[in-house]
Amino acid sequence: MNDSLIIFDTTLRDGEQSPGASMTRDEKVRIAKILERMRVDVIEAGFPVASPGDFEAVKAVAGVVTESTVCGLARAVEKDIDRAAEAIKPAKRGRIHTFIATSPIHMQHKLRMTPEQVLERAVSMVKRARQHTDDVEFSAEDAVRSEMDFLCRVFEAAIAAGARTVNVPDTVGYSIPHAWGERIKTLIERVPNADKAVWSTHCHNDLGLAVANSLAAVLNGARQVECTINGLGERAGNASLEEVVMAVRTRRDIFSCDTRIDTTQIVPASRLVSSITGFPVQPNKAVVGANAFAHESGIHQDGVIKKRETYEIMRAEDVGWFANRMVLGKHSGRNAFKSRLKELNIDFKSEQDLNSAFERFKDLADKKHEIFDEDLQALVTEVDLEQENEHFRLVSLKVCSQTGETPFADITLAVNGSEKKAGAPGSGPVDAAFKAIDSVAGGQGQLLLYSVNNITSGTDSQGEVTVRLERGGRIVNGHGADTDIVIASAKAYLNALNKLVMPAERTHPQAGQPI
Repeated sequence: MNDSLIIFDTTLRDGEQSPGASMTRDEKVRIAKILERMRVDVIEAGFPVASPGDFEAVKAVAGVVTESTVCGLARAVEKDIDRAAEAIKPAKRGRIHTFIATSPIHMQHKLRMTPEQVLERAVSMVKRARQHTDDVEFSAEDAVRSEMDFLCRVFEAAIAAGARTVNVPDTVGYSIPHAWGERIKTLIERVPNADKAVWSTHCHNDLGLAVANSLAAVLNGARQVECTINGLGERAGNASLEEVVMAVRTRRDIFSCDTRIDTTQIVPASRLVSSITGFPVQPNKAVVGANAFAHESGIHQDGVIKKRETYEIMRAEDVGWFANRMVLGKHSGRNAFKSRLKELNIDFKSEQDLNSAFERFKDLADKKHEIFDEDLQALVTEVDLEQENEHFRLVSLKVCSQTGETPFADITLAVNGSEKKAGAPGSGPVDAAFKAIDSVAGGQGQLLLYSVNNITSGTDSQGEVTVRLERGGRIVNGHGADTDIVIASAKAYLNALNKLVMPAERTHPQAGQPI
């Protein structure tokens, strides 16, 4: 029988640290539900001490997830651990994940602590976490640049103190597969009580090697992989969950372990995370990209027709492609709408919220003949966005664009409940709309990114627009969807502006101040 490989998903924590990828509590719950349906073993729901909002999000996830372990991140600090313990208290199975940096550069310049002080802090905080739960994970931040002798001492002490899982992170994405595999192997061989804990790996993608390094770790004894949907995460991202899972499952001739993941939920999860965060999936992305199972070449097409395995090493159906069935149309009633959302694990706090979403659905159905699951996800996301921040709201937009003429936009916005009108020319209809908005909102930030993607196929598909704004070093993503791409753009721009006017008070777990 194969060993079990534990999948630790950190989309809601490390994935959220990608600039502009912050999620609301309800969005985190929606993602957590599909991760649970996917049978993810551990869901790292957030960093509870970061802010009251983060705490409530972790607590909400802990309250609804019953099949997966719910984990909260904590620095090796008393208040962090106690806050994480409180947040995961509602969980059927809860875990505290505490960490401290062990590399010379981090200890000297960030922590301003000696190695002995770091060792003492690691032990005491693991013991403190054990007072709250039996399931404690310890990570040695920047293990990739840590001295091996000291790393062995820290892990041995953490296990002796009660850590059931010890995690070896490549925090900065520095390693390469053979070196990382050797490091994992050496640690397991040299730590005397290595057999008393599950060894885990957490790799970043700065050199494009996060998945390769994770798999090398598995081949050398690691039995937990920390990863994210779509490889979302800081800088170049984390190891991609879908790639790790499918690599292990496809190459059973090499790997002596397998996951319990329901792979048919991979594509739906990928699309949901993309919709909520506004980070589109590149077409050539492995497993979940639009081209992952497309065979454009004539030779390839001929081979696939004759024998699928000639060019396909896995089936599209096995990872959830073709699962976005058309479910609803303009004649669908409220109960059918509610039932399908329930199947998608989408619940509403009140009948008023349901009615609001249903009204939007009927408006969409008048514009679009067929409504797919992705349309419903985008619709609910839009409702959530408006509920979260309503400083600026689009009332009406009229744009005139004609060959040989300068486009002009007339806009009406509700600003804190009172309507304001403005008009502006632009180099194109979207530019004109943005300038009209700025004339009311006062030009709140610098536009860093403007991206358009279709939610489903067809000429009547909704366009999903992502806008990234920056002000004073703070980066936010705005999202909007509509069958009219100019209106979708205005919605996205306003959503980003609304986020900018809201105070941002979140602590980053790896911030540079001493702990």
